[in-house]
Amino acid sequence: MTDEMFDYAPAPESRETAALDSAVGLFIDGSFRTAADGRVFPTVAPATEEVLAEVANGSEADVDAAVAAARAAFPAWSALPGTERAKYLFRIARLVQERARELAVLESLDNGKPIRETRDVDLPLVAAHFFYYAGWADKLAHAGFGPDPRPLGVAGQVIPWNFPLLMLAWKVAPALATGNTVVLKPAETTPLTALRFAEICVRAGLPAGVVNIVPGDGPTGAALVAHPGVDKVAFTGSTQVGRAIARQLAGTGRRLTLELGGKGANIVFDDAPIDQAVEGIVNGIFFNQGHVCCAGSRLLVQESIAEELLTRLKHRMATLRVGDPLDKNTDVGAINSAEQLTRIRLLADTGEAEGATRWSAPCPLPERGYWFAPTLFTGVATSHRIAREEIFGPVLSVLTFRTPEEAIAKANNTPYGLSAGIWTEKGSRMLWMAQRLRAGVIWSNTFNQFDPTSPFGGYQESGYGREGGRHGLEPYLDA
Repeated sequence: MTDEMFDYAPAPESRETAALDSAVGLFIDGSFRTAADGRVFPTVAPATEEVLAEVANGSEADVDAAVAAARAAFPAWSALPGTERAKYLFRIARLVQERARELAVLESLDNGKPIRETRDVDLPLVAAHFFYYAGWADKLAHAGFGPDPRPLGVAGQVIPWNFPLLMLAWKVAPALATGNTVVLKPAETTPLTALRFAEICVRAGLPAGVVNIVPGDGPTGAALVAHPGVDKVAFTGSTQVGRAIARQLAGTGRRLTLELGGKGANIVFDDAPIDQAVEGIVNGIFFNQGHVCCAGSRLLVQESIAEELLTRLKHRMATLRVGDPLDKNTDVGAINSAEQLTRIRLLADTGEAEGATRWSAPCPLPERGYWFAPTLFTGVATSHRIAREEIFGPVLSVLTFRTPEEAIAKANNTPYGLSAGIWTEKGSRMLWMAQRLRAGVIWSNTFNQFDPTSPFGGYQESGYGREGGRHGLEPYLDA
C-alpha cells in the first residue's frame, strides 16, 4: 500500500464566486470615485502573480475629501441612539454572513491565504465582531468608562495585509458602535475586500460619510495619520512604522493605539500531550503562512522531550499541503508579496549563517507565485536574529530549556510582548507561567484562538492599547 493511494484530489473553490472588476475606485462620502490625480496601482494575486484589478491610489486631496466627509457625517451619526447605530452594525454583520463565500474567495485571491482559513476563520470572526459590537452600542454607559462616554470624532485607521477584512472589522466595528466616523486605509497589496465591504455599507443603508475607504501606498497612510481632522489613529503593522507614528502624534492630544510586531514563545513542558502540542505548534506558526503578529515563532521545548517532539513535528510538517489557496485541501498558501518573500529568505539564510540547523518540509512548490516551504531551525541561540527579529513567515526557531525559570527567562528575552503559549497538564504551572510571562495574550494548551469578546494587544515593541472585548471600546471614547 503506497501513500499515493491516499492523495487528495483537487477541490478548488470557484473564483467566479467573487466577480472581479478590472478597476476599483476610492469609497468616499457613500460612493466610489477615481483618485483626484488619476493614479492607480495594481493588486496582484500572490499565488499566480496575475494582476487582479487596478485600484485607485488615494492622494492627500482624497484623504482631505474622506476626512471632510467623515467630519460632516459625525454630528448626525454620533447623535443617533445606540439602539439605532446597533441596527446598522447588525445589518452589516448579516450581509457579511450572506456574502461570506464571495468574500472568502476574494480574500484568498488577493492575500494568498488558504480558502479553508478565510472561509472557516476570517469570515466568521468578521461577522462575529460586528454582531458583538452591535450589542454594545446601546450599553456604553455600562461599559465601565463613565456614565456618559462620548465618541471622539473621526477615526483614521490603517490596517495590514495579513488579515485584511478581519483587521477592518476589529477597527471599524467598535468605532461605529461608539458613534465615531471612519476613514480607513487598507494595505496596498490587499485592498479588494475592504472595497467590497464598502458595497456592504451601502447595502446596509449606512449614512454617507460614516465609513470612507481610501486605498493607496505608504504616502496615503502617512497623509491620513498626519491629517489634523483626525481625532484618533489606530494602526496595525510593523514596529518601525508604529514608532514613527507615535513620534508624529506625540504632544498633539490625538489618541493612538498601536498593534505591532511580535515574536511569540510557544512553551512545551515534558508533561504536555505531545500530539496535541504538535498540532498547536503547527497552527501557531504555519497558520496564514506565518503572517501573524502573534505567531508562535519561537518554540521553547523542555530538553527531556525535545528529540521526540521534533521527530513528530517534522513528520507532521511533511504532511502539510502547500499550493493553490483556492483548493480546500491546501494548508499553507502563498507568501503575500515578492518583497515579503525576499525578507523571509534573507532571515532564513541568516539563520544558517549564524550556525542554526535548517530543515524544510519536503513539499513541491508551484513554479509561479511567491512560495516558501514550512521551515524550522534547531540549534538556535537567543542571540540569533531568527530568535529576535519578526520573520513574518512560515519559519520556526526551536530552543530548549530545563526548568520553568529558564523557560520564563528565554520567553521574555525579546523586545516584543504580544503572545505566548503554554503546554502542560498542570493548572498550577499554567498560572505560575502566565503571571511571569510578559505578553498581552497567553494561551494554555492551544494557540491562535480568537474571540470578539476577548481583548488583544501587547507590551513593549508590540504596541499599546487593546482591540476586542469591552476593552476595545475605550480607545474610541472620550471617557
